Amino acid sequence: MIPKKTRRLLIQLCIGLLFISGLIASFYYYSFLTQVELHDRLFPNIYINGQSVGKMNKTEVFLVFSELEEKVQKGAIYLSYENTLVATFSAATLTTHLDINSAFNRAYVIGRSQYTFARLFQTMVSMSGVKRFDFPLSISYDKQPIKDSLAHLADMYEKDPIDAKFKFESGKVTMFEKEKNGLKIEVDAALLDIENIMRKRASNQSSVTVEVKKTVLKPKLTLAQTNTYGIEDLIAEGVSDYTHSIPQRVHNLLLGTSKFNGVLIPKGALFSFNDTVGDISSTTGYQPAYIIKEGKTVLGDGGGICQVSTTLFRAVLNAGLPITEYHAHAYRVGYYENDAKPGMDATVYGPTVDFKFLNNTPASILIQTSADEDNNKLYFSFYGKKDGRSVQLTTPVFSDYAAAPEPQYQDDPTLKKGVTKQIDFAASGGRSRFSYKVTKGNEVTFQKDFNNWYQPWRAVFLVGTAD
Repeated sequence: MIPKKTRRLLIQLCIGLLFISGLIASFYYYSFLTQVELHDRLFPNIYINGQSVGKMNKTEVFLVFSELEEKVQKGAIYLSYENTLVATFSAATLTTHLDINSAFNRAYVIGRSQYTFARLFQTMVSMSGVKRFDFPLSISYDKQPIKDSLAHLADMYEKDPIDAKFKFESGKVTMFEKEKNGLKIEVDAALLDIENIMRKRASNQSSVTVEVKKTVLKPKLTLAQTNTYGIEDLIAEGVSDYTHSIPQRVHNLLLGTSKFNGVLIPKGALFSFNDTVGDISSTTGYQPAYIIKEGKTVLGDGGGICQVSTTLFRAVLNAGLPITEYHAHAYRVGYYENDAKPGMDATVYGPTVDFKFLNNTPASILIQTSADEDNNKLYFSFYGKKDGRSVQLTTPVFSDYAAAPEPQYQDDPTLKKGVTKQIDFAASGGRSRFSYKVTKGNEVTFQKDFNNWYQPWRAVFLVGTAD
C-alpha cells in the first residue's frame, strides 16, 4: 500500500513529465512548421553587413546588395613604387565582387543545425527576437594579377648586396669594387595591405593607392674594411665628352685612360700626369691621330691624350686638390666644349708640359677610370676619405672675342682625289676666366684664378691627293 503522500508526489511528477513532453513536442512541431515556412529563406533577426535580411531568400538578398555591388565594381586598386604609378587594377581585372552567396549560406545555417538543442535554441531566440545574428560581407577577388605585377617589380628592382673588393699588387690596385647596397621589394607586405583594403571594401568603395615598400639590404664587407690605405668612399668624379672623335683618337684616349685605372696616390704625394701615362708613341700602342703642332693640325702619335688630362683635371677640381702645374690649350678644342664652357681643359705634352696636383687628403686616393663608348663619355673617379672640404668653382666667362681666320685646306695622301674631309671646326679666340677656391671650415686651403687665352682657330679641311 503506497502512502498517500508518496502517491501524490508520483502523480505530480507524471503531470510534470507530461507537460515537459508536451512542451518539447510543441517546440519540435513549431520548429517543423518554421522549417516548412522558411524552407528557402533565412530565419528572422539575421543581418548581413549590418543590413536586415531576415525571412529573405537568396534572390532577395542579392537584390538588397545590388547597389553596393555596383559601387564595388567602380573601385580600383593602384600600385605605386617610389611615388610612381606602376600598375592599375580595375574591379573587372581582379574579377572583384561581393561574396553574397557565401554570406547567405552561412546565415542559412541558423535554425538548421544538425544538433537538436542548437537548432531549437536558434529557432526560439531568432523567432522571439531575443538575439540577432550578424554576418560580415566579404569581397572575393583574383590575387594573381597583383602577384604577377609585384613579381615583375621585384625582378626589375631587387638586387643582392655586394661586398667591397680591394687588392693591391705590384704598385697598382688590381681588384676593386666598392660595396653596394641590395634591395628587396616587400611583396608580402603589399599583398597584406591590399587584403586589408579588400576586407573593408564593402564599407569603403573608393579607389585606393597602395605604396609598395622596399628594404635596403646592407653588405657584410665595406670598402673601409678591405684596405689599409684609409679609402672609404667616392670623393670626386670628372667627366668629358669625346663625341666627333675619329676612331684613332678614340683608341688613343682609351689606351691612355687605362694607364690610370687602379693607380694609388699616397697621402701627401705629388702626382704627375706624364710620369703616370708613360711613353706615348707607336711603340707603346698609340695610333696616329690629329694633334695641334706649331699652329697646324697634323697626324701625330697619341692624338687624344689631352682628352685624358682634361678629364683628370676636372676630377681634381671637383675633389678640391691643390694644382701645382697646369696648362691650357693654345687654341679652343671643340671636344672639350661638348659638355663644358671654354676653359675647362688641360693640355699635356711630355716631357715639358705636365699636369700635376697634390694629394693633401687624409688618405690615399685610388683612381678608377671608365668609358661609356655608347655615349662617348670618359670618367675619372677618385676614391679616398672625405674630410669636409668645400669647393667653390665658378662658371667660366668668355670674353675678348676674336673671330676665326679663313678656312685652311691641307693635302692628305691618305684620301682619294676629290674627297674633302673637315677635321677642325672654326673657333673664335678669346679669354676664359674662372676661379677655384677650396675651403675647410673657415680656412682657405687652396685658391687659383684661371685666366686662359685662346688664339682664334681656323676650320681645317683635308683634301685627298691619292689616285
